[in-house]
Amino acid sequence: MRRHIKHVTVLGSGVMGSGIACHLANIGLEVLMLDMVPRELTPQEQAKGLTLESKIVRNRTAQSHLDAALKSNPSPIYDKAFASRITVGNFDDDLDKIKNSDWVIEVIIERLDIKKSMFEKVDALRTPGTFITTNTSGIPIHLMAEGRTEDFQKHFCGTHFFNPPRYLKLFEIIPGPKTDHKVVEFFQNYASLYLGKTPVLCKDTPGFIGNRVGVYSMAKIMELTQEIGLTIEEVDTLTGSILGRPKTGTFKLGDLVGLDTAYNVTKGLQQNATQDQMIQELKESKFLDFLINNKFLGDKTGKGFYYKEKAEDGSWNRFALDLDSLTYRPMVRAKVAAVEAAKQAGSTKNKLTVLLKDSGKAGELIRKHFASLFAYVSQRVPEITDVFYPIDDAIRTGYAWKIGPFETWDLVGLQKGIELVEAEGYQVADWVKELAKTGADSFYKIENGKKLFYNQNTKTFDPIPGQDAFIILDNIRKTNEIWSNKECSIQDLGDGIINIEFRSKMNSLGGGVLQGINKGIDLAEKEYRGVVIGNQADNFSVGANLAMIMMMAAEQDWWELNMAIKMFQDTMMRVRYSSIPVISAPHGMALGGGCEVSIHADKMVAAAETYIGLVEVGVGLIPGGGGSKEFTRRAMMNLLKDDVKVNHLRDYFMNIATAKVATSAYEAKNMGIVRDQDVIVVNTDRQIAEAKKQAILLAEAGYTQPVREKIRVLGREAMGMFYVGTDSMVAGNFATDHDRLIANKLGYVMTGGNLSESTEVSEQYLLDLEREAFLSLCGERKTLERIQHMLKTGKPLRN
Repeated sequence: MRRHIKHVTVLGSGVMGSGIACHLANIGLEVLMLDMVPRELTPQEQAKGLTLESKIVRNRTAQSHLDAALKSNPSPIYDKAFASRITVGNFDDDLDKIKNSDWVIEVIIERLDIKKSMFEKVDALRTPGTFITTNTSGIPIHLMAEGRTEDFQKHFCGTHFFNPPRYLKLFEIIPGPKTDHKVVEFFQNYASLYLGKTPVLCKDTPGFIGNRVGVYSMAKIMELTQEIGLTIEEVDTLTGSILGRPKTGTFKLGDLVGLDTAYNVTKGLQQNATQDQMIQELKESKFLDFLINNKFLGDKTGKGFYYKEKAEDGSWNRFALDLDSLTYRPMVRAKVAAVEAAKQAGSTKNKLTVLLKDSGKAGELIRKHFASLFAYVSQRVPEITDVFYPIDDAIRTGYAWKIGPFETWDLVGLQKGIELVEAEGYQVADWVKELAKTGADSFYKIENGKKLFYNQNTKTFDPIPGQDAFIILDNIRKTNEIWSNKECSIQDLGDGIINIEFRSKMNSLGGGVLQGINKGIDLAEKEYRGVVIGNQADNFSVGANLAMIMMMAAEQDWWELNMAIKMFQDTMMRVRYSSIPVISAPHGMALGGGCEVSIHADKMVAAAETYIGLVEVGVGLIPGGGGSKEFTRRAMMNLLKDDVKVNHLRDYFMNIATAKVATSAYEAKNMGIVRDQDVIVVNTDRQIAEAKKQAILLAEAGYTQPVREKIRVLGREAMGMFYVGTDSMVAGNFATDHDRLIANKLGYVMTGGNLSESTEVSEQYLLDLEREAFLSLCGERKTLERIQHMLKTGKPLRN
């Protein structure tokens, strides 16, 4: 089905409706968002002389929800300017405008009667062929479609976003009994290519896939908490980042999503999934009933399992619910011995082994949790999905687990998982036992660079569909790696393109990474056509290896530190001036040195969710890997004829001096970090493949090695203006004396140093100034204090 989506109507403007509208605007669509007409005026509207017939009043519900969404943090929109793509209206005056829409998505209250009434109106007004979908989290699709026209039912299905729509990648597609299969195929492709989502095809069963499994897991952990006698802090520590799950753990996550939501979905599953024995056997939770009855619904009401209140000195006092007494007590940061031991174990597989073997309450919770989870997901196939891998996709992308239930089972071992399940009194599905009898010890395996899953219907391992659009480094690393050290790996992506992958702690940039970049460019210049610098970790790179810098500076090993910084600078110049095209692929955090690697490439293929900037000021330094030089170059080369030069340079200067980080690749474009010739991709799964494609395009276009440039700098006059500005910041208590020292060093570099007038200088001249300033700041006690504080707490220090 070849269709183009240009205009979408979103019916409902609440948290989900406005979030979906913003994400649709993110990808360039025109959006009409409608909601109910208010029944009475606000005092402010009365004071302005408005009436219930005033358009601004009639659209107030949708407008106020949109305004609230745009002020929320994290933001639902890539760039505030994109909000202009959203028009608000109301159901009474504007519903007929859906005739202009290619897609109408319903996001109103979760009541079947109200939804059916809305769809009756939509059916009468829509243009035949328009897509109609619902964002319901659990109401059966076939019930909502009853009584609608044939064309409506043919183009109707569930398209369930997860909250927040911008950030969570799960997009459940639930066809009804008469949904055209071409409509389903369209949304599967559209979700992946345009929305940046992971489409998961679901059956029309209670809770679909994500909530069916995710809510069961959460409810079971809460049940086990009280059964075993653990505190909520202990359980959040046990079920958070140590398992590759959100660091909130279980109870803080409940507060975040809303305890009424979790409670209602659980009750809904028990009412509707009557044949699901494990759902039916979930015990009543007295502490959850207590919270619901008292309207302690989590973050939305200010109190849930946790709450905080401000003390007289301005600090926050934090409290947690005691599950036995149902009273609040001061929150205790849990130190769980099993978790501390697991942290030292290395890989996730080793961490799981330590936790499962623990003889205390922590180990008991982990064993009972995984036994119930493994049993539950095995029994849901083929009820909620014909094959098992969509369960992993849904939980990873909807609940932000790094590894899904079956992937976790693979780490434990197929047979050991079965033994764990049975030891706790549960049963695995027959198809799992049949797989074990074949001698297999996993649900997945990698062959020829592709991930295969066990298909219980055919009794064979089949490729997961859709992989051809992606390059998954985990799948090719073993077979395609051509060089590696402890911090870096180089893989052959095929078609003459290689990939340089960081794999140091948090992808920090130390000597091993720099060696890998140089090695990759050396190899490419001799044997290949181009280079991609990309990885698929949580973050592209958090910057330079601060611990190394701290050690050298503390020992006053200035020669060694100078050589280390020069190696970084020289490596960036190799990225810029190699004889083959180099493509950077930043995503997540690309801070400090991670930003410098990105901006020196010939082209950047940035994920939309890229948080990029030069943040060295936060640790008492200026950029030392060519960032100051590069921002100066960009400021001066982008000047128009009548621009005020110092003003243009000042924008770049302030971005560094305030350690500004873009909150999306589109905001980075406004900051001059991402350029017009760079590419932004919404789906990070496609990023490496797109970067490879861009490298090939440059190579085939007849790439030639760039000529080293001269950069015009403005000299002493501009430097003096910057110094006056920093003095004003200190006088106004907006900056400390040390902030001024750092900013003045930065201004000295970006204006070319002590030059009497505007002059053209080489890049190397600016790099030398940059390195000198960096080294001098490393000798400052307050800079060392800032670095030490960052290493210890992960937060910047103002001193």
